[in-house]
Amino acid sequence: MPDYREFKLPDVGEGLIEAEIVTWKVKRGDEVKVNDIVVEIETAKSLVELPTPYAGVVSDLLVAEGATIAVGTPFFVVDVDPDGAPSPSSPSASSPPEARPSASAASLAEVGMPTGDEPIEPGLIGGPAPGGRTSVLVGYGPRESTGKRRARTTDSAAVQAAAESAVDAAQAAVQVAVTPAAAPVEQPPIDELPDALPLTEAGSTAHVTVLAKPPVRKLAKDLGVDLATLRPTGDGGVITRSDVEAAAAGGGGDATAAVAPAPTWSRAPGERETRIPVKGVRKMTAQAMVSSAFSAPHVTEFLTVDVTRTMKLVERLKQHREFADVRLSALLVLARAMIIAINRTPEINSTWDEAAQEIVEKHYVNLGIAAATPRGLVVPNIKDADRMTLRELAEALGELVATARAGKTQPAEMQQGTITITNVGVFGIDTGTPIINPGESAIVAFGAIREQPWVVRGKVRARTVTTLAVSFDHRVVDGAGGSRFLADVGAILSDPALALALS
Repeated sequence: MPDYREFKLPDVGEGLIEAEIVTWKVKRGDEVKVNDIVVEIETAKSLVELPTPYAGVVSDLLVAEGATIAVGTPFFVVDVDPDGAPSPSSPSASSPPEARPSASAASLAEVGMPTGDEPIEPGLIGGPAPGGRTSVLVGYGPRESTGKRRARTTDSAAVQAAAESAVDAAQAAVQVAVTPAAAPVEQPPIDELPDALPLTEAGSTAHVTVLAKPPVRKLAKDLGVDLATLRPTGDGGVITRSDVEAAAAGGGGDATAAVAPAPTWSRAPGERETRIPVKGVRKMTAQAMVSSAFSAPHVTEFLTVDVTRTMKLVERLKQHREFADVRLSALLVLARAMIIAINRTPEINSTWDEAAQEIVEKHYVNLGIAAATPRGLVVPNIKDADRMTLRELAEALGELVATARAGKTQPAEMQQGTITITNVGVFGIDTGTPIINPGESAIVAFGAIREQPWVVRGKVRARTVTTLAVSFDHRVVDGAGGSRFLADVGAILSDPALALALS
């Protein structure tokens, strides 16, 4: 008989209450294996891909793309025993879970889950793995099939209890290693949620299967290329490595283009107003900005700098063989200048601990780059940027930009930042008064780079100029410290050779 398993929305980060179904990666009738990615969801932090804890045939997709559901809501059904008997029509989403066949120990064993009456061996899903990790986590890796199991008992009550326990464990184990959101969003009452949401065209989705080998998929992920947007050139419609590399090379831009265009809101003819639900990343951003603006006393200072020498340095570096395959821009020099200036003003890289009434000085620099995406503002950061060479820093900036453009920035990449750059210059804006990223004490706004008249040794000449702004938390940084930091950054951008003297 068919053996249906419901996959309930897991908590992919402590405190998660709800998530939006963004894209289904499978459709009804597809065959899936344990750890196969089946859906992409949007949480209050970012997009997350969920793997299935069950192997079998997709029986039903209970929720449509674009719908927001609460944690614990069933949204995906798999028949783990499709060959057991001719399968009737997929179970109704409104039918209670009890009406469907319960999990059997045999089918649990098929997908590598413990049945409760056998020893758990190292390397198997459900047992300890090398390094002290537990391999029950979906997405951890392929399970080994060499382990031997004891014969199962025939006690139906014991089997049923073990099966239910294993299913609960599997649901709880579908976790992504993320940091919890800063503040939970309000959870809708579970009884107000519909039993099922309609799908397009008799239960199907608009998902198009993308054919690509695992190494090509990994390359696309590393380069920030969306496979669904590519035109395959391989036999049978398979996307090749050259397809991905061509797309990545054609993306253009550099690290100064970390800001994506804002989404275009649709408007029906005759409408005078449009209401847009605030959820996901935008809701989290709003909460964080309000909290920062009204808890940290902001002070903003400005400095206009002649960056002619910085721009000449960037052009020289582009010709150097060490940087031949790396995208370079003035943002790289600014990042290095800030790291050097932090060594002279360490309080700028600190944070205020309200609970302990302490200032926590960080002895590392996790450099954040604010990026506007169609889903809202995200601030991923480069971990330990102060320990990187100039080339390593350039590569890290490139990877961060590519990931942000693709909308694939993960929650862990946005945690534990210590100081941030917001590049408003890509919009042609001279400067602004940026709001400090929560948990940090300073943010630098990098303005547009323009040619304009400038006095050099008593004569007016055309020079390349930009304006910097720094906002800092006056509880942590005094006016003298903030001014010294900004002056040091400006001095290095004006004459990059000073980096040798100040570092």
